[in-house]
Amino acid sequence: MEIPEVRYARSGEVSIAYQVVGEGPVDLVFVRGITGDLLSTWDQPLLVRHVLGLAENGRLLMLDKRGTGLSDRVGGVPTLETRMDDVRAVMDAAGSERAVLWSGMEGSRITTLFAATYPERTSGLVLLKPSVKGHRTPDYPWAPSEAEWRETLREVREGWGERSYFHELLRTQAPTMAEDAAFRDWFVVHMRRSLSPGAAMAFYRMSMEADVSDVLPAVRVPTLILFPPDAREPAEFVARHICGAELHELSSMRGEFTWVDDETHEALMAAVRAFVARLHPREDTDRILTTVLFTDIVGSTGRAAELGDRAWKELLGAHHARARAELARYRGREIDTAGDGFLATFDGPARAVRCAGAIAEAVRELGIQVRAGVHTGEVEVDGDAVRGIAVHIGARICASADPSQVMVSSTVKDLTAGSGLAFEDAGEHELKGVPDRCRLYRVVAD
Repeated sequence: MEIPEVRYARSGEVSIAYQVVGEGPVDLVFVRGITGDLLSTWDQPLLVRHVLGLAENGRLLMLDKRGTGLSDRVGGVPTLETRMDDVRAVMDAAGSERAVLWSGMEGSRITTLFAATYPERTSGLVLLKPSVKGHRTPDYPWAPSEAEWRETLREVREGWGERSYFHELLRTQAPTMAEDAAFRDWFVVHMRRSLSPGAAMAFYRMSMEADVSDVLPAVRVPTLILFPPDAREPAEFVARHICGAELHELSSMRGEFTWVDDETHEALMAAVRAFVARLHPREDTDRILTTVLFTDIVGSTGRAAELGDRAWKELLGAHHARARAELARYRGREIDTAGDGFLATFDGPARAVRCAGAIAEAVRELGIQVRAGVHTGEVEVDGDAVRGIAVHIGARICASADPSQVMVSSTVKDLTAGSGLAFEDAGEHELKGVPDRCRLYRVVAD
């Protein structure tokens, strides 16, 4: 068949390569995990069969995430937030208003975050053997331990790009194909073209740190979770936390590739076809995942009394102007100004944290100090207002910050892995009106 034309979408200053396969009333976005290379995909007949099978459901959009394949290489580690932006940019470029998102393993974190943040653009969510946490925790014992991650990173650092390393990796990811010489040769080329050694290290580190487990309850779109027999427990963990999620076991699946044997391929395609066929138009939800930022001027009452009404009004106006300039710069949406502070929302937590720091720095020149709090959670949208426990938590986090300090929740810290932001553990706090104690973190560097 003729290979689809490679196109490019602009995501900020970065160009994201994508292809469009097939046509139909339903759009699907195929988001791969750590690796991906559009062109070498078409050199592997079994993978082509998988792509064309997905395209039977409608129009399929495939992309190389920033830093991989044909997309721009970038400095630093792409965060979940920026990679989610890339998916949205490709959908915009292809004229896709709403799509079913399909991903697996580590890639599930991107699509899960997207579905929770943009439910109005997500028809459904298909997750294959999803991974929602990088690090092992008591409630998620299926992730690698610290020692296992150290060994993995050592192997990536020393072996990525070497044929022997990829041969061993293939034994884990597709054991039935490990002795197929032609497949091994293709796999080596595909992996080398997907990521350079340095980029591989960066992606694996981000995968180790990222955590979207707190986001799962905010997913309110139809969700299908596909899993092999040896991954039932982590799949059930995800299903328990996403309301109405369906579980479907792929009994013949071994490793991580569903497309290398006929039985698993056919079972997966049948499950996806049935899931897509059951989807029906939904009313737009009024509950979304968002990041809230609260700022508050320190000692405003005393300062107002010291300056007098007129001078205080002028100073407050200057404060507002500088804060609004930073909100515009970081794509924040002003929700309210409670006299001497701001409530704003963001579709990405790293932007909110950086905006908070920028506001604190900008108003310091006016002789003003602000405290700031940032939290990511589910909110109810009511016109231009937002309501819900996440808003209250954000306000309480702000109140707990010291002058010129940005304080964030553990959810924000987990979602900004790879952003370059650095945090200091501020311990557990009792926040007024919030039933459970919350672990907070101070922003210490960017």
